[in-house]
This record gives sequence, structure tokens and C-alpha cells, in this order.
Amino acid sequence: MAPHANVDVEIEPVTDTSSVVFNDPVQIKTVRPQKFTIDHVLHHRQTGTAVPNTVAAFASANMFKSKAALGKPNARRQFDHRLTEESKSRKPSSLKEAMKYYRAGTISLCGGLPSSEYFPFEELNAKVPMAPAFSEAETAMSGVSVSSGKYDAVRDGRSDLDLAIALNYGQAMGPGALIRFLTEHTEIVHDPLYSDWEICLTAGTTSALEIALRMFTDKSQYVITEEYTFSSAIEAVVPLGAKMLGIKMDADGMLPEELDSVLSEWDESARRAPKPFLMYTVPTGQNPTASTQSLERRRQIYAVAEKHDLFILEDEPYYFLQMDPFVSGRTHNVPSPFKPAGVADFLANLVPSYLSIDTSGRVLRMDSFSKIIAPGSRCGWVTGSPKVIERFMRHSEVSAQNPSGFVMVALHKLLDENWGHKGFLEWLMYIRSEYTRRRDIMVNACEEHLPREVASWVAPKAGMFHWISVDLTKHPLYQSKCGNIDYATLLEIEEAVFVSAAEQGVLIAKGSWFRSQKGTDTELFFRTTFAAAPAEKIVDAIAKVGGALRKEFGLPEQQAQNGHAR
Repeated sequence: MAPHANVDVEIEPVTDTSSVVFNDPVQIKTVRPQKFTIDHVLHHRQTGTAVPNTVAAFASANMFKSKAALGKPNARRQFDHRLTEESKSRKPSSLKEAMKYYRAGTISLCGGLPSSEYFPFEELNAKVPMAPAFSEAETAMSGVSVSSGKYDAVRDGRSDLDLAIALNYGQAMGPGALIRFLTEHTEIVHDPLYSDWEICLTAGTTSALEIALRMFTDKSQYVITEEYTFSSAIEAVVPLGAKMLGIKMDADGMLPEELDSVLSEWDESARRAPKPFLMYTVPTGQNPTASTQSLERRRQIYAVAEKHDLFILEDEPYYFLQMDPFVSGRTHNVPSPFKPAGVADFLANLVPSYLSIDTSGRVLRMDSFSKIIAPGSRCGWVTGSPKVIERFMRHSEVSAQNPSGFVMVALHKLLDENWGHKGFLEWLMYIRSEYTRRRDIMVNACEEHLPREVASWVAPKAGMFHWISVDLTKHPLYQSKCGNIDYATLLEIEEAVFVSAAEQGVLIAKGSWFRSQKGTDTELFFRTTFAAAPAEKIVDAIAKVGGALRKEFGLPEQQAQNGHAR
């Protein structure tokens, strides 16, 4: 995995896809401020802005950024010219705007904020791991109980967020305590190149994507994505009257030359649609293919975005699940007790995000706690240029508003008051190690049990998924139809393998579910996940998938080591 380049970046729109210019650090005359790290957090908090601790208080990333972040130039663009008429027409919530005037001691007869004395929760408690003793067994033995009282922040000053604040109505961006933590996290991990980025909490990435699509997508437009993409993204785009435009991929994700070619040759008359400007991508551990874009690939795609003025929706739920390389026959062990690497080393070995190379403000990054804490948290956050985030908040105000107050309190207690940034990053190292071990188990099982005559794969570098390619030309129907398999026949074969595996008690996902342009499949794929099943069940499940493939492709059954057929 490529380390962050410690250099200034200048992006120049030109006529090819090599438009990223990296200045020679030796020749740079201006000295960049010292990068914000976890070592700076305590002093920064002591000397910076206090977290507002009134009900429905306004907060923003700018309140909590370091001097290094604030000293950078603003984003070169704001992309409000790309907004839909629906998004442009949204006005701020009158009631929420009025809370700008709320101060301690103010008597509010304005908003319908229920009195906290009628919240039937005086205190909530949870037992959580102490970093780095993260396993279930260790948590049972050495975990700590954290609690949130109703008035910890307002009356007692023991916390920056309590139940009285979190369980009441709040601003769309979320409470200041979480905005502060995520602002610091963004600087530590991504170190954006422009200064005026902002953050807004979300009710998870699926909700964030739906809002973003409403902000940027009109009827009859195309949304650019990989040729195989997240099925929920397809299901969100189609009802808006828009279409998906799938770009060819390889093992490193979307092909930049193919993206450039499609956009350069766009014919509005033939396509009956304007040239696309919105791109949705899952760069790391892509769902469903598990492809991970290298830093060079991201630079190339960003250069195409600069050339064609694309706006990028960067969906990154698996960003921190970037794994060590797979070695055949080996399974990475997770030591007990877990021994995390140094934070600096961990961060240096993450492929930099689109947010971290963006200078134009053309990236809206979508993060989520779903894959790194728990899906039921229904909590995430978006980061982008200020006008884009302002419009995002206008949409949030009339939909999800913000995540559940119970969740926000729990996350604040876990991340800020218990783990801190170092503990959180060590937790991310821990789950990365666990998923690396699970990845190894699954890929080794594939090597042992899947018929290589028809099945092939590339070991995932990140994420939770394993993408298996199946050679249609080896199926009996291919032979019977003289090599002319139509789409209906492809689906027939796909269904047969799916049902055969299901009859043996194993569910796998059909590749056609993820085809961005429905009905254009020419190859057969299946998606498996090593996230859901217990580790000891993964091998048995893959063996049954191998049995389903052998059955449907007319191959001999696999012989077990003791000589008995499976």
C-alpha cells in the first residue's frame, strides 16, 4: 500500500489523464505548517474553542480545526452550479435557525423542544473495551463501564455531551462534541489540502447517498460508476429517473482511460442525455468486486475529473480495512493480547483518500460507523466543501435530521472519552487484522475447494468481499448453443448455481444484482463475504459453493483426503 506523499499537490486540467503534478519537496520555497497528529490534540483542545453544550447548539468543523488546516487556501470551486433545482430551492429551517440566538439562560418559547425532565432516561450505561484489549473475552474481563447522565454537560460539567442535549432536537450537522472529534480525525487521517472543508453527521451512508443524489441528479442524467457497483446505489438512482453509466474495471478498480474516453466522445444526441458530471465510487474494498484503487489510480481518475469537471461521491465504509497482502496457504494470526502498530505507521500505509488529494472541492467523502463499529448505529458523516455541506444540511433538516441521540451519546463516550484518537485508530488496526485473518481463511478455502477449471479470483486487498469469476464457456449450455449464450441464458446459469448453493445451506450474492447497467452482463460472477459467517463455518460454506459449481457445470465431485466424495 502506498504511503502518503509528503508534498504539495497541484492539479492542472489538461487534455490527457496525466494532469497531476507533484512538486519536488526540495524546491518548495514555502514551508507548510506542521501536520496535525494525535500528539497535538490535547494542547489544541486546551487552547481552542470549547464545545457548545446547549440544546440544539450550532457547531462546525471550522470551530475545531488546527491553525495548520485554517492556514491553507480555500477550495478552488464550490460546485453549487451542479446542484439540482430541488437542492437550490431548499431554505434553512426557520426553527433551527432561531437557535442561533439561544444562550445559557435564554427562555425559549420558540421551538417545540420538549423539556428534558420528561425524558424517562436518567442514566445510560455500557461496557466497552479498553484499548488495545478489544476481543470479546478481554472486554468481558477488563472492559470498563461508561455512563451518560441526563445533565452531565449542562449542570455538572463532567462531559461535553449528555442525555439532555443528545435526546432533544438538534442541528443537522450534529452536536459539537462529535463534530470536534470527527474534525480532528479528518485532519489526522486525511489532512485535506484546502482549508474550508466542513462536516455533517448522517444517518449512515445509504441515507447520505440518497441525499447527495437528490442534490446533484436530475431526470434523464447519467451517474458514472464502476461497471459493477453497490446494489443500493443502483436502487437509489433509478427511481430518480436517472441512469447508471458503468465504466470498465480491472483489479485496481475503475479504468481512468476508459472514463476519459467515454466522456471525451460523449454525444448528447445519441445518448439523449447531457454529458455526465456526477461520479459515484467505492475506492477501497469496492462493493462488490473488492477492488482497491491504488494511489496512482486515484490520481489518474482525479485528473480525469478535473479535465471533465466531474463531482466525486467518495463512498468509503471499508477504508480502514486495508489488509496485508495475501500469501497462499498462510493465515494471518491476530495475537492475544492484540499488539497494535504505531499510529504513524498505520496511517502511512493507508492508500490516501480522494479527499486528501482534492484541491477543487469536487469530492464529497462519505464515511460510516456501520462497518467499523456497528451497522445499527445508523451514524456516519460527510466531508466536503462548505456550500455542498450547507446544502446537504438543508436536505437533512427535512429528512433524518441527525442520528439517534442514544447513538451519539454512546459514540461520544466510546470514541472521545474512553478510547481517544489513539485508541480509535488501534481499534481500526484490530478489526483490520481480524478481517485480514478472515480473508485468508476464505481465499485459502477457495484454493482448496473451488474447481479451478471454471472459477478464478483475485485475493481482496481490503474490505469484506470476495469476488469470484466463473467461466461461462465451460458450461454445458455454452457447448449446446455453439458458444452463443444470451443474457437470459446467463441468468439461467447464474440462478442454477445460486439455488444449488442455497439448497446446501449457503447463500451467495449474484453478480447481476450489482451490474450498474442492468441487462448488459456478459460474464458470470458471484460475491461472497467473509464478514458474516463464523470463521470456522467459512471453509465448509466455500466447499459447498464448490459443490454447486461442479454440479451445475457437470464436473466430477471433489474427492476428500480420505477418499470419500464430498
